[in-house]
Amino acid sequence: MTDLLDDFARADFTHDGTTHRYYRLGAGPAVLVLAEIPGITPKVITFARRVAAGGLTVYVPSLFGTDGADPMPDGATDLARVGAVFTRAFSRVCVSREFTLFATGRSSPVVTWLRALAARAHDECGGPGVGAVGMCVTGGFALAMAVDDRMLAPVLSQPSLPLALTPGRARTIDISRADLNTVKARCAKGLQVLGARFEGDRLVPGSRFEFLREELGDAFVGVELPDDAANPASRIPPHSVLTEHLIDEPGQPTRDTLDQVIDFLATRLEASA
Repeated sequence: MTDLLDDFARADFTHDGTTHRYYRLGAGPAVLVLAEIPGITPKVITFARRVAAGGLTVYVPSLFGTDGADPMPDGATDLARVGAVFTRAFSRVCVSREFTLFATGRSSPVVTWLRALAARAHDECGGPGVGAVGMCVTGGFALAMAVDDRMLAPVLSQPSLPLALTPGRARTIDISRADLNTVKARCAKGLQVLGARFEGDRLVPGSRFEFLREELGDAFVGVELPDDAANPASRIPPHSVLTEHLIDEPGQPTRDTLDQVIDFLATRLEASA
C-alpha cells in the first residue's frame, strides 16, 4: 500500500549484502527520515514532505512494516486491532539481526547500511553534508550515524533503544562506546545533536537525555515537552513528537518542535527553501 508515496522516486540500495528500498523526494541537501514503529505511515510521509518543503531532499528507507499503510485510520475504534499492528511490526524488529533492542553499548547493525545510504545521498545531492531524523526504535540511529563527518544534523526524536527495562538501560542509548567517543570528539569541534521527547514517556526516560547531556555537553539540545502538549486525539500515550502526537497548529509546543527540527536541518545543511 504505497499510494501516498506515488510521487516519491523509489529504488533499492544494497550495501555489504543488505538491501532495502528507499523513497526520495525534494531537492537540496539530503536528509534521511527513519520511520518509527510500525513503519512508513501516512504521518511519517507527511513529516517527510515537510522536510522536503524546507529545501531538502528526503530519503525514507523502508526498514520494517508496510509502506504507506495507516495503522490508525480516522474513526478506527478497534484498539485491539490497532495494537496488533504495532505488536506485529515490533515482533519483526525483535527477531531481526539488524536491530539491537536490549543490549547496551552497541550500535544496531543496520546503522552500517544507513551510513552507506547517507554517503550515496550526499554524492547525489551535494551540499556540505547530510542530516538524519530517527524516531522511536530508529531514534538513536541518527546519533550512531554521526561517526561519519558527512552527518551534520542528527535529530533524535523519542529515541527508545535500548528498551528501558532496567535503570542501566534507561541511562544509555543504542550506540557503542567507540562510536560515542567519535561523536563526542565531533561535538567538541562544533557538531550539534537535537533530541525531543515527552516528559512522561516511559519508553524514553528522562535519564536517557541526562546521559546525553553529560556525554555531549552543550552540543546536545534536548527538547522535553509536557504530556499535555500531545495531541489528545491519539489513542496511544504521548510518544511520537513529530507525527502521531503532533498538533499541527501555530503556537502548539509540538508544532514549535517540528519547526525547530526543520530549521535545524535547513540551517546546518545550508538549505535554500
